[in-house]
Amino acid sequence: MMQFRILEDAQAAVGRPLSPLETIWLNHTSNVTDFQLYCYNIVFLFIVFTLIPLPSVMLDVLRVRAFDKYKLQPGVHTPGSIAFQCYKDVMLTFIVVVGPLQISSYPVFKMLGFRSNLPLPSLGEIVLQLLVYFLIEDYGNYWLHRWLHSDWAYNNIHYVHHKFMAPMSFAAPYAHWSEVLILGIPSFVGPALVPGHMITFWLWIIFRNMEALETHSGYDFPWSLTKLIPFYGGAEYHDYHHFIGGKSQSNFASVFTYCDRIYGTDKGYRYQKEFLLKTRQAKQCVESFSQPQLFTEISQKSMEDKKFF
Repeated sequence: MMQFRILEDAQAAVGRPLSPLETIWLNHTSNVTDFQLYCYNIVFLFIVFTLIPLPSVMLDVLRVRAFDKYKLQPGVHTPGSIAFQCYKDVMLTFIVVVGPLQISSYPVFKMLGFRSNLPLPSLGEIVLQLLVYFLIEDYGNYWLHRWLHSDWAYNNIHYVHHKFMAPMSFAAPYAHWSEVLILGIPSFVGPALVPGHMITFWLWIIFRNMEALETHSGYDFPWSLTKLIPFYGGAEYHDYHHFIGGKSQSNFASVFTYCDRIYGTDKGYRYQKEFLLKTRQAKQCVESFSQPQLFTEISQKSMEDKKFF
């Protein structure tokens, strides 16, 4: 009877019958406090950090040859012992830094106006807010990351993250404890400026960390759905940043590429892309000389436009 009264009250408050998703939400949250719901973030982060990286990490550790063509640095693989040690270090930082920070920030979360009651946000509202969160975080992260590559900040803080010149997913959150706090600031600016529903906040935490795990995976899979996102950097883009190393002044962006392009910090990356493209084209031309028919066609074409080589 009590659950029926709660359902009736919820429908009266919303002014309409509840949707199936809203009914599920009501059934699972009617006896749960907002603080408990907020702490689910810790559970979600643990699951994301533990399970999402496993496929790409196993490919790297086991050196699965069938996927070598997708490996961004094919000659470099992470030993299993180092991968496991990295995971343990990340979990230690998670327990000592991330978890307490999440719990202690709850009063601020409530003060900002986040809600957990009905009605649930529409899909359009969720997508729009997530887009705002990503854009704000990306811009703030760009400048903080760029500062972390200054001499003092790199030598004292950021060098920890760059121990992995050929990154893997477990290494995405692998960093000095102070860097975790510093780069965590932009992640909360968007939600602070545009507060929404608890579900939106959960999705933001999950998607943002999944993005970081993908860009540090060390693999560039052509079937990744993130390739459909305009201006998205991805694993290939960020891998270059780690490959160049600590003195890198290129590819600071965390998600999108527009900041690097606007402020000119992707010139080395673009030069390398152009160089590799020309190298492949030249190699194809050289290989074509061993194929008489193709060589004849190329020669005829070159005589026509006078632009060959």
